[in-house]
Amino acid sequence: MNKIRVLVTDDSAFMRKVITDILHSDPDIEVVDRAKNGLECLEKVKQLHPDVVTLDIEMPVMNGLDALERLMNEHPVPVVMLSSLTREGAEATIHALELGAVDFVTKPSGPISLDLHKVAERLIERVKAAAQVNGRLRRPLGRPGTTFPMRSPLFKQKTAWTLPAQPGTGTPGRTASGTSHPGTADSRVTPPASAIPRRASAVSKLVVLGTSTGGPKALQTVLTALPSDFPAPILIVQHMPAGFTKSLAQRLDSLCAIHVTEATDGEWIQPGTAYIAPGGFHLEVVQVSGGGLKTRLQQEEPRGGHRPSVDVLFESASRLTNVDKWAIIMTGMGNDGTKGLGRMREAGRVISIVEDESTCVVFGMPRAAIQAGLADNIVPLDRIAETLCKLLH
Repeated sequence: MNKIRVLVTDDSAFMRKVITDILHSDPDIEVVDRAKNGLECLEKVKQLHPDVVTLDIEMPVMNGLDALERLMNEHPVPVVMLSSLTREGAEATIHALELGAVDFVTKPSGPISLDLHKVAERLIERVKAAAQVNGRLRRPLGRPGTTFPMRSPLFKQKTAWTLPAQPGTGTPGRTASGTSHPGTADSRVTPPASAIPRRASAVSKLVVLGTSTGGPKALQTVLTALPSDFPAPILIVQHMPAGFTKSLAQRLDSLCAIHVTEATDGEWIQPGTAYIAPGGFHLEVVQVSGGGLKTRLQQEEPRGGHRPSVDVLFESASRLTNVDKWAIIMTGMGNDGTKGLGRMREAGRVISIVEDESTCVVFGMPRAAIQAGLADNIVPLDRIAETLCKLLH
C-alpha cells in the first residue's frame, strides 16, 4: 500500500516540525516537504503533487485562505486546515470549508501550540480521510450574484433566485419572498422579542439531518435551495467542535431564505427554521402537551466518539408521535446516524434521503445507511433539496 504523501504548510518552523513528527508517527503517512507560506505551498504542490496538504490560516506573504482558493481553482488537492479557537479563527475556518477544504483541526493553544500532541490522533484521522476524497473535490461555491435554478413545486413565486451579496458589494440582495432591495445582504425582518410567541403550536412535520466531513459545504448547497415558506423545522447535527457551529449557523443564515440558527436549550422549534446542534452538546427534540416540539441540549457521553451525535438526534425523533419525519444523511466518515435511522424506521412515519456516493466528500455515513437497507431515496447533493421539497409537498 502506498503511503499518503503530505505537504505541511505553516509559517512557524517549530509547528512545521511538530506537525511533521505527528504525521510521521503513522506508518501510512509520509511528509514529502514543508512550506512556510501560501505562495511556497502553491509552488510545491505543482512540483510534488502531494495527496494531502495541511494548511495554516495565518501566514505572511500569502495566507491560507488565499492559497486555498488558488489551489482549488488551479491545482485541486485535499486540504486540511489548521485553525485557532478564536471567533476570528472560527469564521475563517468556515470560509475555508466553503472554499473547498476537506476538514480542519484546531490548534489547542493558538498559532504556536506547544501542546499540539493533544490533537495528534485527530490530525492523523483527518489527513487519512482527506486522502480518500481525491477526485471528488468540489470547486468553490458560487459567489454572490450566482443564480441557481429552482424546480421545486414549493417555489410559488419565482423559478430562480440570487444568493445575497456581501455587505458593501452593491449587488442586490433579496427578501424571503424574492423581492430585491439594492445593497441589502439580508432583508428579512426579525420580529421584536415581544412579538415571538412563547409557545409554539403543534408541529406535524419535522426534518432531521446528519453530516460530518464535507458537511458545511454540503449544508450550504442544500439549505440555500429551500424556500422561505419551507413547511417544517430542520434539526441538524454537523460534527464540529464547540465554537465553530455558531459561526457556521451565522454564515448559513446570511445566505438562506430560511432562518438558520445555533440551537439553544428549551426553545420551541418553528417551520422554516434550521437549528444546528452546538459543538460539544447532543441535540434532541422533545414533544410536549399540545403537540409542540422543543429542543433539548445535553452533555451525556459522546456516542461513537461524537458529541453532537446524529444517532442521538434521530433516536429522539423516533419517540415523537403524530409527526411525519424526513431523515437526511449526507457526507461524512463512519456510520453515525444509521442506528438512529433504524430506530426511526421501527417507529414508523419516516422517509429517508441519503446522499449518493458520486457527490460525497466521504461516503462513510451514507454508505452505512444504504448497506443497512435504510435508504428510501439515494440522490446526489444538488438534488437533495428538490427531493425533500417534493416529498413534503
